[in-house]
Amino acid sequence: MLATIDVAGAADVDAAVEAAREGFRVWSAMSGIARGRILMRAAAILRARNDELARLETQDTGRPISETSVVDVISGADCLEYYAGMAPTLTGRHIPLGEEAFAYTRREPLGICAGIGAWNYPIQIACWKSAPALACGNAMIFKPAELTPLTAMALAEIYAEAGLPPGVFNVVQGFAETGRLLTRHPGIAKVSLTGEVGTGKAVMADASTTLKHVTMELGGKSPMVVFDDAKLDNAVGGALLGNFYSQGEICSNGTRVFVQRGAMDAFLDKLVARTKAMVIGDPMDPATHVGPLISHEHMGKVLAAIERGKAAGAELLVGGERVTENGLDSGFWVAPTIFSACTDEMDIVREEIFGPVMTVLPFDEEEEVIARANATPYGLAAGVFTNDLTRAHRVAAALEAGTVWINAYNLTPIEMPFGGVKQSGLGRENGHAAIEHYTQEKSVYVALGDVEAPY
Repeated sequence: MLATIDVAGAADVDAAVEAAREGFRVWSAMSGIARGRILMRAAAILRARNDELARLETQDTGRPISETSVVDVISGADCLEYYAGMAPTLTGRHIPLGEEAFAYTRREPLGICAGIGAWNYPIQIACWKSAPALACGNAMIFKPAELTPLTAMALAEIYAEAGLPPGVFNVVQGFAETGRLLTRHPGIAKVSLTGEVGTGKAVMADASTTLKHVTMELGGKSPMVVFDDAKLDNAVGGALLGNFYSQGEICSNGTRVFVQRGAMDAFLDKLVARTKAMVIGDPMDPATHVGPLISHEHMGKVLAAIERGKAAGAELLVGGERVTENGLDSGFWVAPTIFSACTDEMDIVREEIFGPVMTVLPFDEEEEVIARANATPYGLAAGVFTNDLTRAHRVAAALEAGTVWINAYNLTPIEMPFGGVKQSGLGRENGHAAIEHYTQEKSVYVALGDVEAPY
């Protein structure tokens, strides 16, 4: 056991909203330069505490220290620095209306925003949601996932140390009911969720009762398309990163790997060999590539999906089982798993598994693979591997996804908007797009002459 956390009830959420209301009054009145300066100080503290926070993130999630030490905290600091620089640039527009009047617009904060995080990248998600919200002058109440509550509290301490006024960033802990208290609260103006599609639909229903602003980054079943002219080593590397990084617990993973038939055999040979070389073990060991899944319950779901794949006739090339040797019998390790000879109708091809399970499917023609890749209710991400850049851009334009990577996969720089289409989400995080989701535009009309009333 790492910690015991108190669950926030209705009174706690009300208190957080009251604190945020006072914090918002102070914070929104500060200049963008002043807000940016505090965000920059918080980013510097994050970087200074990287090793400590990475260990905490690994303890909380089970993800290898080789990942958390170079991704989670550092990308969070990048996010704070990016929006710190953007905070002073939030300006409106001047609109000339002839000699008798002009108008201008103001880009104003929404007020109190609720952020609801997921358990796979806790501190990164907390930064992705809080940094643009705070840069715009909002206050935020953040609820981390109940399975990974720790680093959000560390982030709150860092914000306070950096000089953030009290109440501007609050953390409440709890399960779904605590989340519902936030999404239904009349004092909250916006909800930003990272989570499952079903959770997103419930949040939207709750938020609709008071017409809250909503942005959501939800699940997916993303396609990765490998043409026969691709550099196979790069394509295999992309497939490995897009399926087995973070034990496969990434929403944008390219778990439907479509490989042009002429490249299939060579692709699978390289893929299986590199998968077998992955190190499964203690996530605190820097040599480990694959740590345990988040919980026993989630491991059971992943193993059940693997069994459905076997029963449906998919060919298991590697993995497909719980790992118990070398002292791992008391944890939740699942071996990286590759299925070939898959068909589009199989459950493992259609449904998000959120674990280290890759499905590989053959295709022949470009038009065919585009149609099959788009035949899903989801649209979070996609990848294209080819040496023909004309084709790469053509296919990227045709794929129904919020993000398409060309000859890469799962790279999410803070400068680039990230989000889904169809049932994979609403709105965007990161980039300048996030600013629009944390502000509202006010129009001001200024008359320069007398009022001419007809009565």
